[in-house]
Amino acid sequence: MIVSPSLIPELDDIVSRGDPKRRADAARRVSQLFLQGAASFRPDHVDLFDGVLTSLVPHAEIAERAELAERLSSLSNAPRGLIGQLAHDDEIAIAGPLLRQSPVIDEKMLLEIASMKGQDHLLAMAERPTLSTDLTDVMIARGDRAVVRRAAGNAGAAFSETGYSTLVERASQDGVLTIRLGQRDDLSPAHLKDLLSGSIDIVRRRLVTVVKPERQAAIKQVMAVMNGASEREERRDFLPAQRTVMKLHREGMLGEGALLNFARAFKYEEAVAALSAMTGVKIETLDRLISGDRDDPLLIAGKAIDAEWATVRALILLRAGPNRSASPADIETARVNFARLMPATAQRVVAFWKTR
Repeated sequence: MIVSPSLIPELDDIVSRGDPKRRADAARRVSQLFLQGAASFRPDHVDLFDGVLTSLVPHAEIAERAELAERLSSLSNAPRGLIGQLAHDDEIAIAGPLLRQSPVIDEKMLLEIASMKGQDHLLAMAERPTLSTDLTDVMIARGDRAVVRRAAGNAGAAFSETGYSTLVERASQDGVLTIRLGQRDDLSPAHLKDLLSGSIDIVRRRLVTVVKPERQAAIKQVMAVMNGASEREERRDFLPAQRTVMKLHREGMLGEGALLNFARAFKYEEAVAALSAMTGVKIETLDRLISGDRDDPLLIAGKAIDAEWATVRALILLRAGPNRSASPADIETARVNFARLMPATAQRVVAFWKTR
C-alpha cells in the first residue's frame, strides 16, 4: 500500500533487524511520507504508519524527533501511539510541542504525564487551550511557581474549589499570581475577598489597573471594606509598649537584642516603641513610615542604629505579619540594599524624620 518496498526497500527487515543508523534513516523517510499525505489518509492508513513509526522513531536524533513532534502537534489524525511515545519523552524539546497543543492526547494521558514528569512538562501542559479541573489539581499539587502562574493565566483552565483555595493561599506570597488570579472571570466573590485579604496594598492597587471594568467595581468594594477594617486596626495603643520599653531602658537592657526579640515574637507595638527610643524618631512617625508599601524605612532605621541584618530581616517579617511572609527574592533585594546603604545617609534621613 502506501509504505511499500518500492518506496522504502526492505522496510520489514529494517524494522525488525536493522541497525540504528538504518532505522533512523527509515524513520525520516516514513515520517516525511506520512506528513505529506496525512490530510488524505484513512484511519487504517494512519494505524499502519503508527505501527511502523513507533518502532523506528526512537532511533532518530533528538533534533529530528523534536521537529517531527512540532509538525505532528497540530494534526488531529496524528498516529496515537507515536504521539504518546513522543509526549512521554524526557526531552522537553520533543514532548513540549505535543503537550502544549496536540488534540490527539486524551485526558488520561495528560493526567499520567502530569503525575510522573517534571516541571518543564507541566509548564508546557499549562499552555493547552483547555485544562480540566482534574488536571489543574495535579498541576497545582506538583507544580512550581512558574507552572502555577502559567496555569492561573490560562483562560481555558478550570479550577476546582480546592484548587482555587490552594491558589489563593499561594498567592499570599506571590504578587504575580495574585494579579493573574484577580483577572480571572471565574473567580468567585469569596475567593476574590480572600485573595485581596492576603495581598499587600501595592499589589491590590496594581490589580485594579489591569482588570476589566466590571471586575474593578468588585475589587474596589472589597478594598473599601478592608480599608475600613484596617483603619480600625491601625488605631494602635502604644502606651503599654512604651512602658515596657522604658522599663528595659531604665534597667539598661534596651538594645538590639530586645528589638530582635520583639520582632521575632511579632510584637509590633513593642518593636516600634523600641525602635523609636533607639532612633529618637516619634512613634507616630515610625508607625506611619513602616505601615507603607516599602521596606526602606526599616532598612534606614536599622542602618542608623548599626543593627545587624538579622534584626532588620526580622523587622521586615514583622511588618508582613505572622500569616504572610516576604518572598525570598524580596528578602534578598532588601539585604543587598541594606548592605549598600551608607550609615551617614541613613542618619541624615533619620534626622529629617525627627523634624516631622
